[in-house]
Amino acid sequence: MDTKFESSMEQSILDAAEKLFLEKGFALTSTTEIAKSVGCNQALVHYYFRTKDNLFNTIFENKFKMFFQEIFVMKNMEGLDFLQKLKLIIESHFDLLKNNPKMPGLILNELSRKPDQINSLKEKLQSIPKKLFAELNEELQAEITKGKIREINLVDLIVTMVTMNVVMFIMMPVVENIFSFTEVQKEFMIQHRRAENVDFILKSLRP
Repeated sequence: MDTKFESSMEQSILDAAEKLFLEKGFALTSTTEIAKSVGCNQALVHYYFRTKDNLFNTIFENKFKMFFQEIFVMKNMEGLDFLQKLKLIIESHFDLLKNNPKMPGLILNELSRKPDQINSLKEKLQSIPKKLFAELNEELQAEITKGKIREINLVDLIVTMVTMNVVMFIMMPVVENIFSFTEVQKEFMIQHRRAENVDFILKSLRP
């Protein structure tokens, strides 16, 4: 089989499967449905990924790593102070969720379905950019020492950020339905929440 075709077909299966898993979840998505969405036969899906579990795990691991890692892969942060960097990180993480609004649900559902999944992910999360994390922690401690920021652990700070950003996208379908938001109103609400999250977190750091 042609290498380029193989790579293209494998990616097409991943893309189709990701869309279906995000929309319907693991249990309600079949390899038959994935194959139909791609326009290939079911045997080809099994050829590349063997089982539905393997296919799902590939997508889940990619999404999980993206969820936690990309908040530390920041460019254009040189020359900024700690609070400016933190603002960019909060906004970057929020924007990641805005572009992948169903990702938190996928992660929560999978960890509920297979609680031991987190153990198999620990090793893969070791690639989180430790240098940037260490630098941010060092800057945070320096700001605390100067009395500019209250005593707080960087991990606690990140947990607060992730929680606040995630809640927005878990709740949005409910809020959108209750208040019958138009697309314009929904976008306004999202942008307002983005600014509010940044403002709340930065203010919470005051000594």
